[in-house]
Amino acid sequence: MLSRWRTRGRPLRWSVVTSAPKGEAGDQWGDTHFAADLVDALARAGQEASVVARPGAEAAAREQDDVVVVLRGLRRVRPRRGGATWLLWVISHPELVEADEPADFDACFAASAHWTRHFDVPVQPLLQATNPRRFRPDAAIPDTGPAVLFVGSTRGEFRPAVREALAAGFDVAVFGVGWEAYLPPERIAGQFVANADLPAAYAAAGIVLNDHWPDMAAEGFLSNRLFDATAVGARVLTDAATGLADAFGGEVRSFSSGAQLAEILGAGPDAFPDRASRLALAQRVAREHSFDARAAVLIERARSMRGEAG
Repeated sequence: MLSRWRTRGRPLRWSVVTSAPKGEAGDQWGDTHFAADLVDALARAGQEASVVARPGAEAAAREQDDVVVVLRGLRRVRPRRGGATWLLWVISHPELVEADEPADFDACFAASAHWTRHFDVPVQPLLQATNPRRFRPDAAIPDTGPAVLFVGSTRGEFRPAVREALAAGFDVAVFGVGWEAYLPPERIAGQFVANADLPAAYAAAGIVLNDHWPDMAAEGFLSNRLFDATAVGARVLTDAATGLADAFGGEVRSFSSGAQLAEILGAGPDAFPDRASRLALAQRVAREHSFDARAAVLIERARSMRGEAG
């Protein structure tokens, strides 16, 4: 199925720049895994691609690239001009994007169809994505894992989904960095879930919890976790976010308050769509929201801007 995204024309040399620092710590960032999945999709489409850590954006090697995709995170990246086509993809923290920033690039994409910011150049919606080669419904036997699962760092706060669930008396298997500041050791299931193990963790869980930074929820920058968890057919409960129904229909449940979250969790699996409905959503997510689909959009734009046949 995925081979249909393969493009014609000469292979372009791509660098995908992450917001992660270079080294072992940066290798564990979600943005690095996101970039690696995009690079794999570009390669399947016949391109030459590699992941570049944030400091490499300004390296002389970028002058040898045909295309550079910058995954905008916490810090601005200024293109190093040469012969490359530079594409900006804002996947998180839209509030940090400076007013003149998109104009530095040849094209700009945003992981939202509802971003209200206006710039001097067009911004094309391009939502986050999943890798359905790994995130598949057969990744694990359903309901053999924790009843409620949350995987994510604290981001320096007692994240609302976990805080409200625990306050309502529900057990949550919490994996991530920084939770010792908010939870006793016995409440922390682990500091880390390897990226290779995430599909099985989501597929086996009874319910996968998710939440967003407030700005990202308001502006429709839907979490990557939503795409991964729905791709395996999991029951997903998230905070309310703009554009959620557009992307996932009614298959992902959402809460706007702690009381609503507690009500949904209290109803258990019966509060969620049945397995057949979740599998239908998983198929749609694999079809419409794969990295292969995103790579096809980027390749088409890059070739068009470079005046090369696709």
